Parts: sequence; structure tokens; C-alpha cells
Amino acid sequence: MTDAPTRRKIRPEAVWAEVRKAWEDGETARSVAKRYDVGVPALWKRREAEGWKRPDPRLGPVEPAEGWGVFASRKRQAFEDDLARTRELATDLVRVLQGGPIGDAPLWHVGFIYRQRAETLGPEFAALDRERAKAHPWGEVFWDEDGTLKPQWVLDDLMMKLHAGTWREEIGLPDGVMEGWP
Repeated sequence: MTDAPTRRKIRPEAVWAEVRKAWEDGETARSVAKRYDVGVPALWKRREAEGWKRPDPRLGPVEPAEGWGVFASRKRQAFEDDLARTRELATDLVRVLQGGPIGDAPLWHVGFIYRQRAETLGPEFAALDRERAKAHPWGEVFWDEDGTLKPQWVLDDLMMKLHAGTWREEIGLPDGVMEGWP
């Protein structure tokens, strides 16, 4: 039985022109190769053969591969999307910090919310939060035996460990990689 020959990826010169521009503009070879579906070794061979050089950063900004107009539009959209998410989060946090139900709060902010509510609404409200939290996985581990809420870094660490699968999925850490993390 013979091995099947390896098929080379043939990319048009227009693609290679974009690859070159992206690499010369400072993007890493790995990210450029992934974005344009070219091999890293092929990129390095082209770079050597064609004498690609990165410009001197002291000469000013280099125009992005997509042009300044598309770059600015993309950045503005990302900014507006982030702003909308931040405002939605802020609205949720204001509601829960005023004593509203925590149930709809983003998972990774629950420890922070308990800490802020304890500090702003007082010990009676903190005791009520502790009692209500018993219905959740963190209900018994967020507080010391005497009812004191643990430090913020401990709360964050506990929440990541309690929801490790969700955390790994959200950050894009695949199964079988860095097992036991967080």
C-alpha cells in the first residue's frame, strides 16, 4: 500500500499579497497563516525568497491590510458592541447592588456581587444572601464558618473551579488540554 501524496495548497498571488502585507504590518506568522489558510513554513519560505521586511516603527503607523476605512469601521463596531455589553452589565449590577435578585446576574460576577452587597447593604442583607445562596453550589463555600464572606480572589477562584467546564468553554480551552485548569 502506498501513501497518498500530500496535496499542496495553491493560493493565488492576491492572497499572498495580503499575507505579505499582514505579516509586514506586524501580525504574527501563525495568525496570518491561520487567517489566510496557508502553511507557516510556506509563509517563511516566501518571506525569505521575496525579502519581506517589517517597516521601522519609528516611521509611523502602517496602513492595515484592509485599509484605514474598513479598519476604522471594524474597530468602531467592536467598540459599540463592547459598550452595549458593558452598559447591559452595568444595568444588571446596579439592580442587584440595590438588593434585586441575583438570579439573572452573570455567573462570573456573583462573588463580586455578594462582596459589594455585603459592603453596601450591610451585615443583615449579607446574612440573607448567605441563606439564599444555599440553593446554589457556592452556597456553602463562599462563607467561612462564622458567616464571613471570603476574600474576592477566593470567591473568583471558587467560582471558576465550581464551573470549570463553562469557564474552559468560554475562553476556548479545548478538552484534553491543560487538564485540571483552572
